[in-house]
Amino acid sequence: MSAVLNDRPEGFQRVARALAERGHPHEPLWLEVSARTSQEAADALGVQVGQIAKSVIFRRKADEAAVLVVTSGDKRVDEKKVAAIVGALGRADADFVKARTGFTIGGVSPVAHATPPVTLIDRELFRFGEIWAAAGHPNGVFRLSPAQLESLTGAPVADVVQA
Repeated sequence: MSAVLNDRPEGFQRVARALAERGHPHEPLWLEVSARTSQEAADALGVQVGQIAKSVIFRRKADEAAVLVVTSGDKRVDEKKVAAIVGALGRADADFVKARTGFTIGGVSPVAHATPPVTLIDRELFRFGEIWAAAGHPNGVFRLSPAQLESLTGAPVADVVQA
């Protein structure tokens, strides 16, 4: 890890370490602008909004587990479809997200969570050869393919978005 990385927030460092440990070919990038939304990230990177792999966290009612849905930035998660796969869902507020994932909303990475979440990957991401995901901070992103996302998370691919 470079000295520059040591100056970055802990969540960003955690994602960088996890990617390096797994041999991921692309280090996370630090953007000079915040990319809390898919549109902000797409604008900063010069890519389509759909290429942003946004992380949406829910709270599973049965056991309070975090449920992470990694979806395409131009789609909306269909909670009923997700619940049909993982069980009844509730809203996850900022405190829940931070406690379970170790990340703040707007920077939730698909990897390196404080407590591994139940994860689902939106099949719509596979429309693209290259996607970008949050790297543990609203200013952090990393490049990957949908297949690499599947490999890094071990998560199933499902139809989890609104038509």
